[in-house]
Amino acid sequence: MRASAALGDELRDRLGSPTGARRLDSSPRSRVWRAELGGTTVVIKQMVDGPDASLRFGREVTALRLASRADPPLVPAILGTDPGRRVMVLEYVDSHDPPEDWVVGYGAALARLHATATPDDAGALPRWSPPSLDDVSAFLALAAELGLPASAAVSAELGGLVDRLQRTARHSLLHGDPCPGNDLHTSGGLRFVDFEQAALGDGLVELAYLRIGFPTCWCVTAPPEPLLRRAEEAYRTAWRDATGAELQGDLADACAGWLLRGDALVEKAHRQGIDHLARIPREDWHWGTATARQRLLHRLGVVAETTRDHARLAGLGEFCAAMRGRVLTRWPALQPLPSRRP
Repeated sequence: MRASAALGDELRDRLGSPTGARRLDSSPRSRVWRAELGGTTVVIKQMVDGPDASLRFGREVTALRLASRADPPLVPAILGTDPGRRVMVLEYVDSHDPPEDWVVGYGAALARLHATATPDDAGALPRWSPPSLDDVSAFLALAAELGLPASAAVSAELGGLVDRLQRTARHSLLHGDPCPGNDLHTSGGLRFVDFEQAALGDGLVELAYLRIGFPTCWCVTAPPEPLLRRAEEAYRTAWRDATGAELQGDLADACAGWLLRGDALVEKAHRQGIDHLARIPREDWHWGTATARQRLLHRLGVVAETTRDHARLAGLGEFCAAMRGRVLTRWPALQPLPSRRP
């Protein structure tokens, strides 16, 4: 399909007919073009047909409108929408390569994004979906297959973790996929794009991306510890500036939650209906910049470190350290995650 065919009569009458359209890289779930409309460079995005296409369109438009409250801007402006065709026309944002310490500005921008939603926005977007007891069972089954059965105490800690994550009532605007590539670095600051999976929930589950290794992303990285600390402090400072309150919650809980998610070992199109943790002993598949076993190894190390001396997850921390050792014993050639984004 061409960009001219994606736009309906109403948008063409109001904005003009697109010229010079060029297809841009996107997920299989959408078509994206850069084009000229009335002498203005724009981005045209259309959700591809599918059972959840209208939901994804609604999520993205709603999230962009909520995020547009930020000043300076954090997202492209919406110039027009056609819900029937699932098409949106967005401001074109000119970007450049990210700096070496990009995670610091990313952390601050992510906090500002999360702070754009308020309790009054409840119901505007779906709630973030936390891990479940089924995820716990899959994780413990993998550990047992690696020769490390869990104690009753570790199982209880994991049950308590899932309960806390499910009961969280925070209302931050979550991007849903805040990955390298969905952040545009501009002369006026960072802008986020691609909100098809946006939700409301606890912002810590996305702050955890920096430390746990960008779990929903093909472009997984593990920045050096000094940069991580600067980025996390930038998030806390920006949150305080935006909300007038100190950041609440437990980053260790958020990291441990991502460890349990076998779906966070594969891309979005392959996440439903398969226990991906159960595949680990038999196969190691590449997704983007790392393999599944590399991702698991990194996450185990992060949870072991962040839960050390933790009041509610200390047993899990020791268990993850031991499980990481079993992984390295079985697959000693596993390499650390890349420290820089491609």
